[in-house]
Amino acid sequence: MEHRITIHIVGGNSRSRAEQSRLILAMGHHAEVYSDLIELIDRPPQSGVILASDDLLENGVASLLDELADAGIWTPLVAAKIEPGVEEVVEAIQAGALDFLELPLSESEVRRMVAHVHSDAGRHAEARRRLIDARRRISMLSRREREVLDWLSEGCSNKAIARNLEISPRTVEIHRANMMDKLGANHAAEAVRLRLEAAFKERKGATGKKPEAPVGGAAKVREMVNPND
Repeated sequence: MEHRITIHIVGGNSRSRAEQSRLILAMGHHAEVYSDLIELIDRPPQSGVILASDDLLENGVASLLDELADAGIWTPLVAAKIEPGVEEVVEAIQAGALDFLELPLSESEVRRMVAHVHSDAGRHAEARRRLIDARRRISMLSRREREVLDWLSEGCSNKAIARNLEISPRTVEIHRANMMDKLGANHAAEAVRLRLEAAFKERKGATGKKPEAPVGGAAKVREMVNPND
């Protein structure tokens, strides 16, 4: 028997929220409906999953997750939209969404999402906490300190970093020490781990390349990003 969960519905118009709620209740799960993000933050969920759609996604999933994190809400987020594009799904999952559903909801989509929640929600929430913490620490770095961290993550020595940035090794040492202090890292491996947890993908240092989005439908992309579904 499928385990029941609480699904917190927010975003979109009242008709859309009502339709989602009816389906979720008919499937034996519990639905909580919020008129907007302010109401959700006023009544922060402690369990289950947040199902966000339409207007809440206008500024991107990363921005929405930041707002939730600022409010101390770590409940896993599932985005939902009519005919989501491939890049939207990829960006949402990479930003920290647990899943991306297609509207209008179907029983099969809800079942798949519930299975995903039960298999990954706890690990996902903890990973998102680490991601937000790492991004906040890294955001305190100067441009040069970020560059040093980027090259350090490529396994470069201070001398190699100095050559790549066209500065002296002594200057690299100073930037590296400042970077480690701001990150609260005791050794280089810890600093690199924070960078990886922050999932920064806008590297312009060693490769100058950005990752390419997979080609295919939204459902196929979800399978690729979440292979255990």
